[in-house]
Amino acid sequence: MRLDRNSPAWLNLMYVPALILFAVLIFYPFYQGFKISFTNWNGFSQSYDWIGLDNYKRMMDDKNIATVIKNTFIYGFGSTFFQNLIGLLYALLLNQSIRTKGLTRTIVYLPVIVSPLIMGYIWYFFFQFRGGALNDIILLFRDKPMNLLGDPQVNIWIITFVNTYQYLGVAMIIYLAGLQSISKDYYEAASIDGASTWSKFRNVTLPLLAPSITINIVLNLIGGLRLFDVIVALTGGGPGYASQSMSTLAYRTYFATQDAGYAAALGNLMFIIIVVVSITALVLLRRKEVQS
Repeated sequence: MRLDRNSPAWLNLMYVPALILFAVLIFYPFYQGFKISFTNWNGFSQSYDWIGLDNYKRMMDDKNIATVIKNTFIYGFGSTFFQNLIGLLYALLLNQSIRTKGLTRTIVYLPVIVSPLIMGYIWYFFFQFRGGALNDIILLFRDKPMNLLGDPQVNIWIITFVNTYQYLGVAMIIYLAGLQSISKDYYEAASIDGASTWSKFRNVTLPLLAPSITINIVLNLIGGLRLFDVIVALTGGGPGYASQSMSTLAYRTYFATQDAGYAAALGNLMFIIIVVVSITALVLLRRKEVQS
């Protein structure tokens, strides 16, 4: 039987290659990770024992998990807040008729194309305790350098800053595209009604930017919650567990202690956190779009 190329059955066959790739590259590894989380596999041996929920019970009893989860949320929500705030400000600026907007757009977006690990090391040499560029400046005004990367109260915000700096260009581009798609007729009508600049922004720009806001917030949340490279480059997750995220803790558990089963359980917890947070944000923001 020969299928008509315009028939639904033929069109459905076009999904098959993508579904195969999804099954091989995403679903199967996820299934294996889920299965390993119920074992005591060390990541190398050919044999391992089924231990049920022991890894998850161990996770609940781990006194450092609360710190790691808190850090993960700081990276996720902190980066999202600053990337969207600064990205929107840049987009509003570049939406105006200024001479250097092409150059500014390029400079702001340029860090995005740099590897996050390389970006982390660049900023490491700026913030490091001995020989760092920032401490060289500080020593001009005081006797001792500041160990910013070793301070648990500061280093998580430095990591958040670096992640924000690198990816705010993505938020800027998405917001700029959203701003340029808004018809000038809305602003002209608002001006006729006597609306102020702030009133136009609040009642015209923000509601029409709702789809862009949704895209940016969800993407930024996912990227921040799974942050890894910058943490490794700047602090390695230290001192102790002070700047660890779920992803760096899972990596450390697998390679430092060769405890693949527990690392898989940590990875599953990180997956649940990202899915719950991102879907919740998506549903709430989509609902807000409809209300707008």
